[in-house]
Amino acid sequence: MQTIVITGAGSGIGRVTAQLFLENGWQVALLGRRLDPLTETADGNDNALALSCDISNAEAVDAAFTTIVERFGRIDALFNNAGCNVPAGTIDEISVEGWQQVINVNLTGSFLCARAAFAKMRVQSPQGGRIINNGSISAQAPRPGSVPYTVSKHAITGLTKTLSLDGRPFDISASQIDIGNALTELSARISKGVTQADGSTKPEPMMQAIEVARAALHIANLPLGTNIPFMTIMATNMPLHGRG
Repeated sequence: MQTIVITGAGSGIGRVTAQLFLENGWQVALLGRRLDPLTETADGNDNALALSCDISNAEAVDAAFTTIVERFGRIDALFNNAGCNVPAGTIDEISVEGWQQVINVNLTGSFLCARAAFAKMRVQSPQGGRIINNGSISAQAPRPGSVPYTVSKHAITGLTKTLSLDGRPFDISASQIDIGNALTELSARISKGVTQADGSTKPEPMMQAIEVARAALHIANLPLGTNIPFMTIMATNMPLHGRG
């Protein structure tokens, strides 16, 4: 039985992804700040392990991954999904605290979890595993007023590429799923109206979050000799190619 670690598993994309992997027979370690939502996601499944963890804290992350290996024996995949954002604004309107919050979770958290997973995958037998990073189409075409979020997702692309290179000797692959308009509680506002590149405010089409989960499952089920380095999954009619 294979094991995956999913961060931000208490809600949104993380929750539906964790549930889909459990339905498909995976052992799933669910990480997030609050234990109650993680427990709700696990729903009593014996193959689920809910762990409260601040992914921006190195000691907490290392402790969590040690616990996961103690429980499940190995780690076959990591879905670096947890993320946050701050209200839109021009760079002079965004506080330093807001910037640090987004970078700490979206970038440093992904780095720390990838670091911990890589260390376990490197020494386990059989060696290897897969790291899947939650990217964003913001790495391709940013929304107005999105400096912290967009910068963090550009950096995730760099993380994915270097993990792919550094993981080769150890059979560790890395992928990135750039997501556009997946419907969750946090993104529902986009369907009601969001600022466009021309300054107007318009509603945008949305897709179901389960489609992201299915994409992650497809990548995770590939043999380690095969990889999808980058995938874009988005609501078909969203204005990605009209941004910028």
